[in-house]
Amino acid sequence: MTVLAAAAALIAFGALLRLPRWLIGAMLLALWAGAVLVHLVLPDGAPLRQAVGGTARGWLALAVLVALALAYRTVLGRLRRRAGAAPPAAAKPGVFSDTELDRYARHIVLREVGGMGQRRLKQARVLVVGAGGLGSPAILYLAAAGVGTIGVIDDDTVSNSNLQRQIIHADARIGMPKVFSAEIAVKALNPFVTLRPYNRRLTAEAAPALFADYDLILDGSDNFDTRLLVNEAAVAAGKPLLSGAITQWEGQLSLYDPDRGAPCFACVFPEVPAPGLAPSCAEAGVMGALPGILGATMAAEAIKEITGAGQSLRGRLMLLDALWGENRVVTVRRRADCPVCGQVHPAGPGDRDSR
Repeated sequence: MTVLAAAAALIAFGALLRLPRWLIGAMLLALWAGAVLVHLVLPDGAPLRQAVGGTARGWLALAVLVALALAYRTVLGRLRRRAGAAPPAAAKPGVFSDTELDRYARHIVLREVGGMGQRRLKQARVLVVGAGGLGSPAILYLAAAGVGTIGVIDDDTVSNSNLQRQIIHADARIGMPKVFSAEIAVKALNPFVTLRPYNRRLTAEAAPALFADYDLILDGSDNFDTRLLVNEAAVAAGKPLLSGAITQWEGQLSLYDPDRGAPCFACVFPEVPAPGLAPSCAEAGVMGALPGILGATMAAEAIKEITGAGQSLRGRLMLLDALWGENRVVTVRRRADCPVCGQVHPAGPGDRDSR
């Protein structure tokens, strides 16, 4: 009774002085610890020990009861807060939060983009083939621009030699599949977009179903065979294809779209180059900033294609020479005898041989 009276006095004292609850609790805990210590230190029959109950069992049982009560109160409080919290509003296609409006404000004030164009970007689905030199800047700028769904297919892993130019990856992610490294970078850059990683090699069997789920294809692959495969799948699916290529100091980019009168990739490049004529970056080298220049241009052309802004590279081939600071565009046309798009999308009377 003496200890309980002391506890009551501490509570009243704390309430009178408006002490914080944790401090009152700490004083009560110290009082309880003193009572238990008396039983542990003093011998049986000691007057002070008899005054606080004679045994420590009652105080230990009290501690268990208090701990259970506090645990119950904590769990109950969490359940009440969860039940009382308003459910998060489901994201609606094309509807922007205040944070998104602020994020994309520089786009929205552009006359050629505006709110409607930004809504189209949010609703767009773009597939990027390759998360390497060209894919890295393209993916980052598509995500920053607010393209709602970005698919990335690549079966490679990040290596140390990639980091000279593939800016979406990081030293800490060496050995990680590139698509998952890209997913980490995109989530850090813009949580309002979705990146779908496909950690596999693109095959002719898988391409039709994959391409059918996207509006626009960006090809940043590093070999001619894959470019031909991507072109055939894009033509079959009727999807516009932005395809770029780089080597050393030079790059090229075009929007291939026979569905809308432009040539396909095979119209312009009907044959696989002879060995040595189109060496890979590993064989011939590449200036580190070059993929950034061309990859960012790919993203810009994708934004234009989605929003309808400006003049696209449909039917035009851009040639970049970074060594001499030259950039020119040449017209390319469909080939009536193209084995890829000639039968699927027959050329009209106005189309001419692009050779």
